[in-house]
Amino acid sequence: MKLAVIFLGGLLMALGALWTLQGLGILEWPPQSPMLAQREWALYGAIAVMIGAVIAWLASRISDPRP
Repeated sequence: MKLAVIFLGGLLMALGALWTLQGLGILEWPPQSPMLAQREWALYGAIAVMIGAVIAWLASRISDPRP
C-alpha cells in the first residue's frame, strides 16, 4: 500500500512537471495540446508537483505493519 501511494505521488509530480513545461512553452508536445504556452497550466502543473511531493513524503512516513 505504501509503495503504491508513493508511486501515485511520483506520477502526479511527473504529470505536473509536464503541465508546467507545456504551460511555459518549453515543451511543445503533443503539438495539438491546448495547454501549450498557457500560463495557467504552468501554475496548475506547479501545484500538482507540490501536492504529489507532499503525498509521496507523507506516504514514506507511514510505518508498515510487520507481522
